[in-house]
Amino acid sequence: MIKKFIRKILGVKDQRDATEPTILGPAEHGIDPKNVSSNAIRVTQTLQEAGFKAFVVGGAVRDLLLGVKPKDFDIATDATPEQVKKLFRRAFIIGRRFQIVHVMFGQDLLEVTTFRGNGSDNAPKDEHGRVLRDNSFGPQHEDAARRDFTINAMYYDPATQSVLDYHGGIEDIRAKTLRIIGMPEARYREDPVRMLRVVRFAAKLGFTIEPTTRAPIPVMAPLIDNVPAARVFDEMLKLLLSGHALACLKELRSAGLHHGLLPLLDVVLEQPIGMKFVTLALDSTDSRVKAGKGVSPGFLFASLLWHQVLEKWTAYRAAGEAPIPALHLAADAVLETQTENLALQRRIATDMRDIWAMQPRFERRAGRAPYKLLEHPRFRAGYDFLLLRCQSGELPAEVGEWWTEFYAAEGGDRERLVAAANTREREGGATNGAPKKRRPRRGPRKSSGEGGAAPAAAAGSEE
Repeated sequence: MIKKFIRKILGVKDQRDATEPTILGPAEHGIDPKNVSSNAIRVTQTLQEAGFKAFVVGGAVRDLLLGVKPKDFDIATDATPEQVKKLFRRAFIIGRRFQIVHVMFGQDLLEVTTFRGNGSDNAPKDEHGRVLRDNSFGPQHEDAARRDFTINAMYYDPATQSVLDYHGGIEDIRAKTLRIIGMPEARYREDPVRMLRVVRFAAKLGFTIEPTTRAPIPVMAPLIDNVPAARVFDEMLKLLLSGHALACLKELRSAGLHHGLLPLLDVVLEQPIGMKFVTLALDSTDSRVKAGKGVSPGFLFASLLWHQVLEKWTAYRAAGEAPIPALHLAADAVLETQTENLALQRRIATDMRDIWAMQPRFERRAGRAPYKLLEHPRFRAGYDFLLLRCQSGELPAEVGEWWTEFYAAEGGDRERLVAAANTREREGGATNGAPKKRRPRRGPRKSSGEGGAAPAAAAGSEE
């Protein structure tokens, strides 16, 4: 009662009090039924025929209203997880913090959730107010109040082609405004990851964050440190693979959320070479996402953290370490720090190490070294990384051009390129007054045919 009085005095509307939705018909919302997944229709229809309510909900409805075909479809229903599971042959209840049902149709996965009730006040929480576990169910209007943003709290019924809007989400979509439901401070305490979601949606959709929604973020940003690292990593990956990665990182920085996640972002984005390198990497990632191509998380994080590795690599070499051991020490130091912050999976960290470790090998273009490097299972990722370094001005463009030509060439053309590299190396060595010692040959020289087979192996290892 006191809270409502204070909100009234301050002029703050608490959308969570809404119990009756605004119902919009096809002519008002303009959703194209062809953009709705046939499997989503099948799930809602099955639930409705069994006597339950069922709607497409959340981001899928938002995207449909924006005229975009959603990649994923979530379903909300008043059926319990156990009741949902009984209706579908391939259905699995998962989750401890929030129970959901995964319904499978071939490779297509749909998440079905039961309407949540306002049980968060009594749910177990940590000392900072983050909800640890809450599986209380309730009516649909309470489920809408539990959702994070107004634009994600709408329900679409494929059977009637109607949209139920409890919190003015359709108005915010039309105004391109991102607004949290309820009091921002309380909602961020319940789940600090919402602060990262605000940034991702604002950057991805090109929406403006409503002032009341944005205001607490800089002060409450440290709460993200209390979230399990695996959840933060998942959210960061969604952010970086949104197709608007650079915009997301700039928004993260603007909101003061990057500290502890990518703490060198300030430094990188203020250095001309670093800024250009990160921009090129993220532009490439965004282009691949928009074209529907796969993106390697290892390559992405290797790019974001490269200048941190480069700085430490330089420091270790200046302290007397040999180049290759110095690079491994630098990689170890960076990964140790970032694994604590982002819970980088071992597979991703291994990919990052491989990409970084290959970089000095690209500068050795004489003898059999280039042929051996082509056989590396991660060659293509390392080569793409090299091209970014050349494009950003970190390395001479000639290095990338040589490898591009060598990669595409075959047999005798490759030998010609290597011979030319040998000549340049000898001339460079004489100029420096310290010619390189040539290693004695071991056994007969391989034929050009063996070298020519390497690109096929490399191409097969592309992500």
